[in-house]
Amino acid sequence: MAIELLLRARDISYSRGKRLILDRISFELRRAQITTIIGPNGAGKSTLTNIVNGLIGNYSGAIERGPDLRIGYLPQKVYVNRLMPLSVERMLRLTRVSSDAEIEQALAQSEVGYLQQRQVHSLSEGELKRVLLARTTLGNPDLIVLDEPTAGVDVSGEVRMYQLIGELRDQLQCAVLLVSHDLHLVMSQTDQVLCLNQHLCCSGLPESVSRHPEYLALFGPQVSDSIAVYAHHHDHVHDISGEAGAHHHD
Repeated sequence: MAIELLLRARDISYSRGKRLILDRISFELRRAQITTIIGPNGAGKSTLTNIVNGLIGNYSGAIERGPDLRIGYLPQKVYVNRLMPLSVERMLRLTRVSSDAEIEQALAQSEVGYLQQRQVHSLSEGELKRVLLARTTLGNPDLIVLDEPTAGVDVSGEVRMYQLIGELRDQLQCAVLLVSHDLHLVMSQTDQVLCLNQHLCCSGLPESVSRHPEYLALFGPQVSDSIAVYAHHHDHVHDISGEAGAHHHD
């Protein structure tokens, strides 16, 4: 049985002034699949996510969305006014009407239920990212768009964050579109990779993309090898350099 198609992008191009940011990008997003966008700085990754979620409209090409497609979004940078008193619960109510039960469930799914009454300005970067991840799940979205969701999070927090994203995909049966630099950490959770550098260099399964000549030209064979190891062996953990080791506790 075919997996439900939620969104199709056809020949998406976008320019800022005279600079071409995206050049004829095409891909599909399907329910319960995680798609990861990778690429160097300046490749157009955040721009592409903003086109998908509707924040940028002056592009050429077409975005075909499923009827009544609900999207949750976690931007790369979130500004929090440290002087304004704002609880986590209040922040989650700012942009949509949610019941107490919905808020409690969303926070529990992201393992931050204990933060519900805490002030947002007191949260660590990792705690804030988990709260914002919970926020994307309110309203039972069909698609969650996450732009560098682990930016500013420590290495152990990164690993758990990607695991949580996979678990949320399973629980909600939603599609996930994820921008990441943490290639060796994210690949084992990913169903589809889009390797972007203004144009779509290559796309497909993580193992095939990591062997593609254009991918190797961007990231090098060392990164490719660490991805291949991680994708096929799940009985170990990786340190910050991507080297495999036995499970351990800090």
